[in-house]
Amino acid sequence: MVTRTRLIHHLLTTLALTGLAVAAWAVWLGWDQQRDQHPDGSTTGPYEAWQVIGLVLTVLAPVYWAAARGYVPAAVLGTTAGLAGAAFYDWSDDASGLFVIGVGLIALGTLAATGLVSGLVTSWKLRARLEPGY
Repeated sequence: MVTRTRLIHHLLTTLALTGLAVAAWAVWLGWDQQRDQHPDGSTTGPYEAWQVIGLVLTVLAPVYWAAARGYVPAAVLGTTAGLAGAAFYDWSDDASGLFVIGVGLIALGTLAATGLVSGLVTSWKLRARLEPGY
């Protein structure tokens, strides 16, 4: 049975992870809006690989923390909602409307990655609890 206190902890953890994901997006990606023009006329960007890697590593720590404490739904849903919401806000000025596809891909990728990380952390914690020497 889920107690009221546990439910409140889940809700607060979900909200905190949502806020952390939005803040991480702003820090790593939100400031970079310029596409890079190459000598051949092609454009890339606006994000560099190091920015995306930094974002992933930044949100990985709170996801691990939450999953290790049994807040798996909060880890998955909070982070996914935060990154998808930040992407929606950041990209919504695209007149073509194709940004919605990108936001959907961000949401699906984040859902899959946080679900995988949370599952691995939970299984490691369970195994450590069942096998004292592990």
